Amino acid sequence: MNATLFLIVLVFLSIYSYCVYPLVLVAARKLAGRRGSGSGVAARTGGASLSGEAIRSEEAPRISLIITAHNESERIRPKLENSLTLDYDLGRLEILVASDASTDGTDAIVEGFPGVKLVRVEERKGKEHAQKQAILRSTGDVLVFTDVGTLLDYEALRLLARGFGDPRVGALSSTDKMVDEAGNPSGENLYVRYEMLLRRLESGMRGLVGMSGSFFAARRSVCMPWAENLPSDFNTVLNCVRKGYIAVSDDSVIGYYRDIKRGQSEYQRKVRTLVRGITAFFANLELLDFRRFGFFSFQLVSHKLMRWLAPVFMILLVPFTALGVVWGDPLAQVLAVMQTGFWGLATLGLAFPAARGNVLIKIPFFFAQVNTAILAAWFRYLRGERITLWAPSRR
Repeated sequence: MNATLFLIVLVFLSIYSYCVYPLVLVAARKLAGRRGSGSGVAARTGGASLSGEAIRSEEAPRISLIITAHNESERIRPKLENSLTLDYDLGRLEILVASDASTDGTDAIVEGFPGVKLVRVEERKGKEHAQKQAILRSTGDVLVFTDVGTLLDYEALRLLARGFGDPRVGALSSTDKMVDEAGNPSGENLYVRYEMLLRRLESGMRGLVGMSGSFFAARRSVCMPWAENLPSDFNTVLNCVRKGYIAVSDDSVIGYYRDIKRGQSEYQRKVRTLVRGITAFFANLELLDFRRFGFFSFQLVSHKLMRWLAPVFMILLVPFTALGVVWGDPLAQVLAVMQTGFWGLATLGLAFPAARGNVLIKIPFFFAQVNTAILAAWFRYLRGERITLWAPSRR
């Protein structure tokens, strides 16, 4: 392989998950005719708002809304007030708060809300352990998992229930919307818009590879067995595929959350999430069997593994670009200018936080931060670190 071809391969691998994979999904959907003649959530909408008749109250599934909390005394009251006013028949809705050994008065607040079940875990063992205890106490056909910091849209549960009218759907993810400190909708950042687009494209194929961890739902059968050591949102998707279902997204099922203002807090959250995701991936390697799982295996590799490997390819690209410049390779010279400019802008964002308001600096800085977090997560995973306990992000 000559130097130019090697550089092309490294560039391709570096941008594959972010740029090439979405284009492959678009092309695959067109080749499949968008499954337009079929029925069901994925075939009909590809992740957009669902169409169809509203579900009559007596036909609506019983829903168990499971809220996981650890020391949330400041935020649990508005969360429960929001949950109790949702547009869903209260006779077919139960609300459970899984308190992960809270010590700040959260439990007392929960007990003050009639009709809300408190499921207290005496020893803190992590989010998924607390969720499991709530699952064992729940009675719903559909289990909805949500964080305290996410407020659900008034119609969210009713629209969510409609999605499970398709027998192929095993899990459903919300659409994330950011709000400002006053609770008013604010502009979505580029990354959130990108992720929502990717979910729509994946919903139109073999289903989602990842869901919103702060608000998602699944059939009870999909949640059995429940893994306490793996991230529940990602593992639920994998359970769906293993059981013959698909996970989809719906633009009309909305969860509102605040953007995290503290950069270091957000970075640490990313690293923790990535370590947990990598752990779940390697605990489910059988899903990479293309003979059994087909296009989903391709999606899993493309969306997860290739994205997690992207910073490795980017690092390799730097010295090989430098060698190409020394050898007089024209492509290497172009790449050298592009890399210097891009990472230079990212460095400016690191050195001057105020400059991150400029989109030309904001995007490279965020991209560098994400990929640095991926490298940190690999380091922590490879040295044997596994994360089960969690500290909710304060938004």
